Amino acid sequence: QVQLVESGGGSVQAGGSLRLSCAASIITVNPPCMGWFRQAPGKEREGVAIIGRYGDSNYADSVKGRFTISRGDAKITLYLQMNSLKVEDSAMYYCVADWTGSCGNARLEGGDFEYWGRGTQVTVSS
Repeated sequence: QVQLVESGGGSVQAGGSLRLSCAASIITVNPPCMGWFRQAPGKEREGVAIIGRYGDSNYADSVKGRFTISRGDAKITLYLQMNSLKVEDSAMYYCVADWTGSCGNARLEGGDFEYWGRGTQVTVSS
């Protein structure tokens, strides 16, 4: 069973930065598509960013220019560097992965990923 474990969440003031990490266990082959989704209380789940095997990425309009998604070099890891954080970025952030399907903007909007982590909480205060 593939496991995705997120870390790096926390509390920060608006304008600050956080770096989320996601480590995948049991697997040895890099998933063609990995990404980050988030969900705030009372709101729908939202795709934040996804990245293909060769570094091609897509971002939600709300985070473009502020967030950067990247993959680790050695192990199967995923990162999300979040800068200039806003109060509205507060949410539970989930790492996702899949070995099938495309990794374009439609996937970011659809959220159809087989594997999900348990999430890490990000809280941004004003």
